[in-house]
Amino acid sequence: MRYLIYIIIFFSFFDLFTQLPVMSTFAESLGATAFITGLIVGMYSLTNTFGNIISGFWTDRSGSLPVLLFGLFATGISLFCYALVETPSVLLLIRFVHGFVGGFIVPAAFAFLSNITVKEKRGQGGAISGALIGIAAISGPAYSGILASKTNVPVIFITTGVCLLILGIVSLFVFKKSNPPSKTKKAVNEERIASFKFLRNIGVIKAYSGAFFLMFAQGAIAYLLPLRVQDLDFGAHITGTLLSTFGVVAVLIFLLPTNRLFDKVLPTFTLCIGAALMGLALLMLSAVEGIFWLYIAMAFYGAGFAFLFPSINSLMIDFTTDQERGKAYGYFYCFFSIGTVAGSTLLGWLNLGNQHGLVFTGIILLVFSIIMLGLREKHVEKNA
Repeated sequence: MRYLIYIIIFFSFFDLFTQLPVMSTFAESLGATAFITGLIVGMYSLTNTFGNIISGFWTDRSGSLPVLLFGLFATGISLFCYALVETPSVLLLIRFVHGFVGGFIVPAAFAFLSNITVKEKRGQGGAISGALIGIAAISGPAYSGILASKTNVPVIFITTGVCLLILGIVSLFVFKKSNPPSKTKKAVNEERIASFKFLRNIGVIKAYSGAFFLMFAQGAIAYLLPLRVQDLDFGAHITGTLLSTFGVVAVLIFLLPTNRLFDKVLPTFTLCIGAALMGLALLMLSAVEGIFWLYIAMAFYGAGFAFLFPSINSLMIDFTTDQERGKAYGYFYCFFSIGTVAGSTLLGWLNLGNQHGLVFTGIILLVFSIIMLGLREKHVEKNA
């Protein structure tokens, strides 16, 4: 059961990462202007945020299974619709729907996974989830790039859609007896009174801010690293291998016995270590010029990512109850989406240049790690 959830998480993020190399060029090939192209690219993240929120509330009311099934089937169908695209306006509409229904999968999947994971293994479970996301980040762009060069963009989405529909069918039979019964109207009204209590918990605030700054840094890397490599007169392919270095290091830390650290060390400490390592790596990227040191910097960045991701997942499990975890994860992944957009958008607006932009982001992460270390969280009472 747990392994099926891991596969669902992988393909949900695989769907996201396959879009990155091809969506802007696909929009331009349909005759979209620069503004419409940007809108098409960003529409997925915008509507995904609303899907995350609704998914969280629905999960807490009806259980994870119906939300998960809806997300898998609806997203799978929406991916087939890319074959119908002939104009930018139709593509924009499909992106709207794809982002919205895709937002239902991840909060429901993580809430389901959290509820079946024993506390002593929550860090290790978060590490495995992080490894799968890292593998999706490496394989997704490579898959879409290769397939787009040999076929066309809609084929990429159709193949992913087939995988999601198969997972939906399998989940329907595997999980049909594991979903808790829907809550009564009285129970829902009672929970609504304290439905946002978790938002006042420092542990949850740490998890949300960690998710935001993790993806803020990712947005900064995506925006600044290619420019930094270009300024140093290295080929464009170096950017890809640097990003692969980050991904490989993160996945190794997630999967090797090092993942036991996440259950032995308090998540606040591993969160701070991760944010500090990422911050130092960004400062290093801004200062070094040799290719060897660029790879070392990205290895540090990957290690920081590997420490930070399981930490925020552990905080979500430790500081939310089963009854509110769906909503909590819905907002959690909103902060992921917002952070991704904020990183590249803010740095583009500030126009700091690649070196100063890397320094700026690195300092933010270091300050964030110090602040998180100083905050003391209060554990919540877990309902039986």
